[in-house]
Amino acid sequence: MTTFDKREEAFEKQFAHDEELRFKATARRNKLLGLWAAEQLGKTGAEAEAYAKSVVLADFEEAGDDDVFRKVRADFDAAGVAQSDHQIRRTMDELMAQAIQEVKGQ
Repeated sequence: MTTFDKREEAFEKQFAHDEELRFKATARRNKLLGLWAAEQLGKTGAEAEAYAKSVVLADFEEAGDDDVFRKVRADFDAAGVAQSDHQIRRTMDELMAQAIQEVKGQ
């Protein structure tokens, strides 16, 4: 194996590792977002956990964060929860930073 091949293999392994961490952090962020949104919606206990799981599952509808945002936005609108789009997105960003730290700490 040449030095180039070894370097290429190392980059591929690092990329795969980074993608795995990104996936775990995104799933963690979505759960935290779901729990935050559940609190805003007045849900507690098992009902809040079930709602958080539905937010995590919403992320599999399409690539990116828009599917998760739309779910939370629609649920807030249906329940009359007063949160701006900016507040929801800011919370998503804050929770992503928290999720990254939690995933890296494992």
